Amino acid sequence: MTSSVEGMRSQGASRPPAEEARRLSTELEGKPLPEILEWAVGRFGDRLAIGSSFGKEGLVVLDHLRRIRRDVPVLFLETGYHFPETLAFRDRLIKEWGLNVADLRAAQSVEEQDAEYGKDLFARDPDTCCLNRKVAPLRRALLGYEAWLTGIRRDQHDGRKGTPVVEWQELDPSGRGVFKINPLVGWTKASVEGYIEDHHLPHHPLWDQGYGSIGCAPCTRKLQPGEQERAGRWSGFQKRECGIHLMGKPPPPDPATADPK
Repeated sequence: MTSSVEGMRSQGASRPPAEEARRLSTELEGKPLPEILEWAVGRFGDRLAIGSSFGKEGLVVLDHLRRIRRDVPVLFLETGYHFPETLAFRDRLIKEWGLNVADLRAAQSVEEQDAEYGKDLFARDPDTCCLNRKVAPLRRALLGYEAWLTGIRRDQHDGRKGTPVVEWQELDPSGRGVFKINPLVGWTKASVEGYIEDHHLPHHPLWDQGYGSIGCAPCTRKLQPGEQERAGRWSGFQKRECGIHLMGKPPPPDPATADPK
């Protein structure tokens, strides 16, 4: 990987960031995961981070990334509601893989949030709970970087079908933001799971107990036979995203107020 990636490092410095993200996404579309990661490390260096809760996709990206640059900060949203198994798995990966994990916490403890909003906010208003405990802490942390890596895939649900390889994510009204790099968008559930098995990667202990996508314990349940992999998140609510992948994007139209035309 020389000419294409080296060229991407030198081009586009004067473009508006959203335009530059579109250009980069076009050039990186279809590139292998290691090539995208090498480009990201080469372009952003110490100003690159990765967000992960150590799910299957994150594990695949981290396994490749640690072979390129092991000290890239891993931003872990320590919400106060994680399964003990998730925290133990995080600690195992820190020890075995030498990951540079930064725990990001909300401005309020769980007890302080309960005092302000009432106990178990997640059971009544999961959007506000996610905003407080995930979106706001990540937004604050990302202001210290130029780019971050995710593990999202286009086939996870309809709302992610159009996800580009690179997008510009605004973090505040002043226009400050980061390049969000999604190197696994073209992978499938089968290819992710196949990679984990073929390369004998560590397993989150809840995977074998019937859990698919694993988030906070109160908002995650086991899957029923035939359910889509994220169906166990926020069960009972019309909610598919915690919000970290929606930062900087306009809200979807409200069907109740949409123009019938």
